Amino acid sequence: MSYLGMTTRMVSFAGHGGASGEAYYAAPDAAQALGGIVLVHHMPGWDDWTQEAARKLAHFGFACIAPHLYFREGPGSPDDLAARARTKGGVADDQVMGDVKGCMDFLRAQARSNGKVAVMGFCSGGRHAYLAGCTLPGLDAVVDCWGGNVVVDDPADLTPARPVAPIDLTKHLAAPLIGVFGNDDQRPSPAQVDRTEQTLKQLGKAYEFHRYDGAGHGFFAAERPGYRAEQATDAWRKVCAFLDKTIGPRARAS
Repeated sequence: MSYLGMTTRMVSFAGHGGASGEAYYAAPDAAQALGGIVLVHHMPGWDDWTQEAARKLAHFGFACIAPHLYFREGPGSPDDLAARARTKGGVADDQVMGDVKGCMDFLRAQARSNGKVAVMGFCSGGRHAYLAGCTLPGLDAVVDCWGGNVVVDDPADLTPARPVAPIDLTKHLAAPLIGVFGNDDQRPSPAQVDRTEQTLKQLGKAYEFHRYDGAGHGFFAAERPGYRAEQATDAWRKVCAFLDKTIGPRARAS
């Protein structure tokens, strides 16, 4: 089920180092207490797809905040700021984690919060979601959608800004995790997903993985050639069921 009415607005959050960040917020118009989701955007930036996904999560009955992780690159359009950030190889892990923590605090401060918060991300945001689950206390759930570089095969991919492979921090993961992957993807590759699952299993973590044949990277995004409607619909259904169990119950249409 879904909730049709929603409210969207721009909000400010207290980010890493005390910086005031901007974010897109979407929540269903419901009287019930709401579980919250911090939605971490992908490397292309804080784009239309990110905001569409935030609205989709609100439509499914959750409060969602999607922070603009590149706001410090401003002024400029989101596309320009994303281009500047990409030339630098993205932003430092510590900075992203600080911004995610600020958004967690924002969600819990809302009058209709039920106190439960998940972090969800796509591509590099999926990596950040996994990392948040291993480093930020107080998370109730993690949603990793095809997070690349959770497993690092080439040590050259480790940098001062990203000094640790998230998989090496898995022992600290305290929240249940759901992973969504396309078997035609190469970042992460099926072999890397195998290694992540093996690590989660060996460490006794609560997780579920869903892997889709005929789907590659970013198969949720309808405007991309790689969109796969059947697989995306099924995966969204599984993600929402997982969130309902971990941060719900979600708001429902009356």
